[in-house]
Amino acid sequence: MTAEDLSVPAAELMIVGHYDQLPGYATRRAAGSPSWLLLWTEAGAGFVAQGGASFEVRAGDLAVLGSGVPQHYRVLPGAGRWRFWWVHFQPRASWAAWLAPYAREGRAHLVAGVPGAVHERIDLAFRRARRDARWTPDNLVPAETRVPAVAVGGAARELVEGAVEEVLVLATAAARPAEPGEEGDERVRRALALIAAEPGAPHSVASLARAVALSPSRFAHLFAEETGQTPMQAVRWARVRHAASLLEVTDMDVGHVAAASGFVSPFHFSRAFRKEYGLPPRDYRARLR
Repeated sequence: MTAEDLSVPAAELMIVGHYDQLPGYATRRAAGSPSWLLLWTEAGAGFVAQGGASFEVRAGDLAVLGSGVPQHYRVLPGAGRWRFWWVHFQPRASWAAWLAPYAREGRAHLVAGVPGAVHERIDLAFRRARRDARWTPDNLVPAETRVPAVAVGGAARELVEGAVEEVLVLATAAARPAEPGEEGDERVRRALALIAAEPGAPHSVASLARAVALSPSRFAHLFAEETGQTPMQAVRWARVRHAASLLEVTDMDVGHVAAASGFVSPFHFSRAFRKEYGLPPRDYRARLR
């Protein structure tokens, strides 16, 4: 598998890599990527654009780009290099609450200025993720290489997801938005936490608004302003990812997975799942196994 093969990764793959690029490097995906993308800058600087958002990233900045939105990133003009870790992944539902305060347009997120005190631990988590992507019971400590590492499923995928989760927790908990006004609204964070805790619950705009003491119209407007998506889009996103976890770690049939994840019918579930992952639930499970 070459770097060109990974330019638009399949949705079900988790891919971990480390680049040290010189001026002239650029990646453009006119249709976006079916997977999410995490970029952690170690040195130098890059330029990232997705949807209506564009920003520079420098050492200690974490960018997280959602799926399905046109994206472009490159070495920042005038910078001598851009050294960064990158991961293509599908997020766990609980990660939405941590990223929400750092949301930009186009499902992009920028966690800027992560304090240096946690950089070493973040670097160790990425190195562990690259090793664990090749983990098997017979090869407990694979040799570290410079090529991207791919974790398709099973134990290796769980280990890599754990390392990515550690990076997100460390970065979002340690960072502080540059301006007080950029802090995420507490009511939106509470709504995201409710969705993440029970993605299969019968959430609605009205029920979520009641939970945070807002009118449905005010809540919907504030939620979209803070996160770049509607409340029900966030609910559907959380349900699909919850379903993906069930498909990976259980033998529940697709109908039961759909019901446990809050979908009213297997057909509705299959359509929503395919939109996010690029293939039907049964094919997703078969490919992992």
